[in-house]
Amino acid sequence: MSNFVNQIRASSSLINRLRQRLMNSAVLTQTARSFTTTEGHRPTMVHKRSLDILHDPWFNKGTAFSMTERDRLDLRGLLPPNVMSSDQQIERFMVDLKRLEVQARDGPSDPNALAKWRILNRLHDRNETMYYKVLIANIAEYAPIVYTPTVGLVCQNYSGLFRRPRGMYFSAEDRGEMMSMVYNWPAEQVDMIVVTDGSRILGLGDLGVHGIGIAIGKLDLYVAAAGINPQRVLPVMIDVGTNNEKLLKDPLYLGLQEHRLDGDEYVAVIDEFMEAVFTRWPHVIVQFEDFQSKWAFKLLQRYRNTYRMFNDDVQGTAGVAIAGLLGAVRAQGKPMIDFPKQNIVVAGAGSAGIGVLNAARKTMARMLGNNKSALESARSQFWLVDAKGLITEERENIDPEALPFARKIKEANRQGLREGASLVEVVREVKPDVLLGLSAVGGLFSKEVLEALKGSTSTRPAIFAMSNPTNNAECTPEEAFSIVGDNIIFASGSPFKDVDLGNGHIGRCNQGNNMYLFPGIGLGTLLSGSRIVSDGMLQAAAECLAAYMTEDEVLQGIIYPSTSRIRDITKQVAAAVVKEAIEEDLAEGYREMDGRELRKLNQEEILEFVENNMWSPDYPTLVYKRE
Repeated sequence: MSNFVNQIRASSSLINRLRQRLMNSAVLTQTARSFTTTEGHRPTMVHKRSLDILHDPWFNKGTAFSMTERDRLDLRGLLPPNVMSSDQQIERFMVDLKRLEVQARDGPSDPNALAKWRILNRLHDRNETMYYKVLIANIAEYAPIVYTPTVGLVCQNYSGLFRRPRGMYFSAEDRGEMMSMVYNWPAEQVDMIVVTDGSRILGLGDLGVHGIGIAIGKLDLYVAAAGINPQRVLPVMIDVGTNNEKLLKDPLYLGLQEHRLDGDEYVAVIDEFMEAVFTRWPHVIVQFEDFQSKWAFKLLQRYRNTYRMFNDDVQGTAGVAIAGLLGAVRAQGKPMIDFPKQNIVVAGAGSAGIGVLNAARKTMARMLGNNKSALESARSQFWLVDAKGLITEERENIDPEALPFARKIKEANRQGLREGASLVEVVREVKPDVLLGLSAVGGLFSKEVLEALKGSTSTRPAIFAMSNPTNNAECTPEEAFSIVGDNIIFASGSPFKDVDLGNGHIGRCNQGNNMYLFPGIGLGTLLSGSRIVSDGMLQAAAECLAAYMTEDEVLQGIIYPSTSRIRDITKQVAAAVVKEAIEEDLAEGYREMDGRELRKLNQEEILEFVENNMWSPDYPTLVYKRE
């Protein structure tokens, strides 16, 4: 065991270089200059008073309005006389939440998690500041409610859950009108948009207009984790129809009841939307979310060099997976520079699977010298399996995105495999270091597949069951540890509890969730003022996350941090993104900090700059001003 520990502690200088990004984060020196007023602490000018303020969730403080504000805003007599602190308000809400969790259910089919979502959503409708204060203070408990996995249930039932509109809806019926429509949104400044067309929500398929739920959930994480001001975020649904026959026949469905647009017509709608939002808000960042694979890559390539945008399924998932894969190498007692030696079987050839493969291949190639032979050498480490089995060059009508990872038939034959070989056969013959699932097929890692993985040549095989929501996970941690053995690394996309292995040993379940990266990528891009979201910025984010865990944590099989640390993780990732944007000469600055000043900052000062521009859910002082 001492040898194993020493190997980890002697990990290559690459770890030290990456961990340098995190130095000096906890304590900032007294002499460090302050660059901007802390986000969210400026007095806020409002143009409304009385009941209009109480009915506006952006400005409503409820019983926390001071007596001075009650006089200033004509609220005296409209609220109970006792002024409550925000902590008292939260305590009252939490007592009410625990009492109402069961009562809020609509019957046996309405799970407890959905009941919690309903109650939190009502708070969101009343008082945004208090909603985010509750969410941030209880992020480990409530992130799975406002985001995956519960957001999947919300999207499936959105027409029935809809009470108040949130976000904007652009539809195929709005062609030619989007440039004027975008001015209907009341915010003069929008920093972050999450947009979906509802075509591939999580692993649930085409949910049409119901997909707005995923955009809302993602932006809740942008506010809670990255401190993006909630008044400057915008969830968007682009409704181009649906191919979900159930929704097409549902009289209560809220979206267009026609089949999806395709081809040039579809692209024209997305083009018009992008032109409209960037015309009104030239510095906005647009995150594409849950677009079907058919369009995810095409739209990413179409827009990424023109607009500040990225696709979380392709690039965010890839970054989180890379961080986990590098962590798994460390947990196997090897330096991260050994990553190019890992044999990886990937189950799933959709946008997420291909996105991870491309990112992992680039990471390996960079470690091998970043030339053509390095790229080819990296390609040979992957074995890609889809619903039809192992993908080789013999496959007919092969997806162009998957083609670079199709095995040459001689390679497959040498391994005792053929075109279309089953996942069990591939795992048995390849004996991989890592089994990575991005298939959206629950239970795909069956007993037979996991039994085959016991033949892995790795000292500590890694299983990544990354599909969301929970019931789409390729296997559970209990199945993985009980079948493959105690000495594995396990990660999943949705949250699972750690496994009690007996004798005081714990099987760690790591949640490799995109929430570790996308808020930091968005915040870092915003604060750097970068014109685009570059591959280097994405790679810096992934490497920062990989270096976040200590050697002791990795030794215990912990390769991803606790979600309770998400605000600090996001700060570190955003700082890494800002630093990379500066090094690539992409940074143009933000607010008072122009590009020239930004380039003068050291690591410590970049962290302070990021922290000072993260919104905190504190009630601002409201000052009335007549329009």
